[in-house]
Amino acid sequence: GTSAVIWNDASIVAWATGYQHYQVGSNVDATWQAPQKALGIAGNSNGSNQGFTYDIVSLGNHGQITLTFAKPITDGPGADFLIFENSFSDTFLELAWVEVSSDGVNFFRYPDISFTASPVGGFGNVDPTNVDGYAGKYRAGYGAPFDLNMLADTPGLDIAAITHVKIIDIV
Repeated sequence: GTSAVIWNDASIVAWATGYQHYQVGSNVDATWQAPQKALGIAGNSNGSNQGFTYDIVSLGNHGQITLTFAKPITDGPGADFLIFENSFSDTFLELAWVEVSSDGVNFFRYPDISFTASPVGGFGNVDPTNVDGYAGKYRAGYGAPFDLNMLADTPGLDIAAITHVKIIDIV
């Protein structure tokens, strides 16, 4: 009952190649402020992701990063891109909003929904079956899929040429 995609799935054809506007939020040790670690194969620079990894960039509370792509993401059948997190369990999730842009200026947020009954405190748990439309829905090594067709009727967005994906931490 999951839509997660493992980091080494054969359907993955490209990875983020650049970043812009990394704005670190609060409560992030300098060790985790390495935005270049969001580029390339999910998990770590040599591609040997074995689940949980320390080879990450942290957004921190209310932080954000915009990832760029040498070749634009295009709309095709099913999921068009994935966002990976580094959670060590299926319920300790660090959710984020996802926005896309075809010009690097105007961003459009994916619709999201949460049936989580009450606010989740620090180090609390979230039932992933109660949330949709967020990055960080799955444990390390598994990407949350996003389908550009969901934004097909958005004025000012060319879903055949997405060049920027913004990820914004949700506290």
